[in-house]
Amino acid sequence: MKTTEAIVLAGGFGTRLKHIVNELPKPMAPINGIPFLSYLLKKMLDAGFQHVVLSTGYLHEKIESFYQDSFYGMKISYAQETEPLGTGGAIRFALEKTTCDDILVLNGDTLFDIDFEYFDTFFQTKGAQLAVALRHEKEVARYGSVTLNNAGKILAFTEKSKANGAGLINGGIYLLKRNWLQNMLLPQTFSFEKEILEKLYTETDFYGLPCDAYFIDIGIPEDYARAQHEFPTLSLD
Repeated sequence: MKTTEAIVLAGGFGTRLKHIVNELPKPMAPINGIPFLSYLLKKMLDAGFQHVVLSTGYLHEKIESFYQDSFYGMKISYAQETEPLGTGGAIRFALEKTTCDDILVLNGDTLFDIDFEYFDTFFQTKGAQLAVALRHEKEVARYGSVTLNNAGKILAFTEKSKANGAGLINGGIYLLKRNWLQNMLLPQTFSFEKEILEKLYTETDFYGLPCDAYFIDIGIPEDYARAQHEFPTLSLD
């Protein structure tokens, strides 16, 4: 695998889980007694990643005091937002802590159990600036949908309010060229989904890879409860 650095977006407020997981940032919500974020970090550790930047904001000290500067030998750094930067601004800010040409980006409240090496190979083969891991869902209304051509090039993003039925959704995992995003003229605060994905796909070749892998977003109480039963026991031995 070419890339060995990743960014995890872990700065959200977790408003919908606040009454269940009080005084914790959403990625630290316990699943069978273990922080959700640890499942993501273990997956990256097993895949051979050497450095993960945690993009933090709300209750950042809870994350920093728990993980400190490493996770079982994998280096951990922090890009702490002093004010909300949006998903795009958070990624750009966190890129300053990275050095690799290609960077993996993940949402800190979603587990999409894809094969990182296969995704990386797809990205390299396409010679793309950006690739998105996609998931087929029976109902896309909660997420919006993504349309591809036969070569995997993204042809359209459909907003949540206009999407329904079965289709492909954005699974919240990206591979991107570090310099490509850093060199754009963009405001400090912006949405990655709105200002990059939905605006630039017509002028830049973005590719999507459908992945038939386990997917869960713990951002709503029902799925957080489901994770307690579905997640395997995490061994960190």
